[in-house]
Amino acid sequence: MRFAIPADHPCLPGHFPGRPVVPGVVLLERVVEAIEAVHGPLEGLRLPQVKFLQPLLPGQPARVELDGEAPRWRFRVLREDTVLASGEVVASRETP
Repeated sequence: MRFAIPADHPCLPGHFPGRPVVPGVVLLERVVEAIEAVHGPLEGLRLPQVKFLQPLLPGQPARVELDGEAPRWRFRVLREDTVLASGEVVASRETP
């Protein structure tokens, strides 16, 4: 699933004023949307042991890659980049 958080998203003015970054909770919302797009609505979905490795800035294109099965999904949020064909990891849950 590809996405970009627009610069006018309501979470950005407070995170951080003058130099906004996309909050982790917004990234995780996109991960949940990607999981539910494949598996349907899931009540009580948990995503433990997430690592946030790089900031994602407003407007930067990104994508969610999923792997694994419930309840131990693995995922990566990748910043799309024209230089790095595979993208740069922004957040992940790699532990099975």
